[in-house]
Amino acid sequence: MGAPVIHQLRVNGQTQTLKASPQARLLDVLRDDLGLKGTRFGCGANACGACHVLLDGRSVAACDTPLWAAQGHEVTTVEGLPARLRQAFEAEGAAQCGYCSSGMLISAAALLQATPQPTATQVRQALDGHLCRCGAHNRIVRAVLRAAAAPSP
Repeated sequence: MGAPVIHQLRVNGQTQTLKASPQARLLDVLRDDLGLKGTRFGCGANACGACHVLLDGRSVAACDTPLWAAQGHEVTTVEGLPARLRQAFEAEGAAQCGYCSSGMLISAAALLQATPQPTATQVRQALDGHLCRCGAHNRIVRAVLRAAAAPSP
């Protein structure tokens, strides 16, 4: 996978220095090297949405994003999201088992950045690639709409 080298990575507004192979998965670097466990490992094939993070405001799968592709960009994990979104998920009971929650929160944040007042259809479209094993989709849509209606800090 290549010899480990020193990298600087901007995560949640802070520059992090770490030693890793440039081919290392962003998911592994975030979880194992930086201790940011909120980003989940799901399928490892960009098919479930559990591992999504924001890369310059765009929701991407961290399981198939190599570290080198994130360098020079702003990475935001679920730990770096605004509280209003997490609070809306809690209020609507949208985070049932937690498998999909971090990825759903990330894609919801990307949607709200691009479309501050989305419709329910737009929320469903933005979250379409995320698997939820609990069937909490309707609660998740309500949570995103609640976050959109909440005043920004």
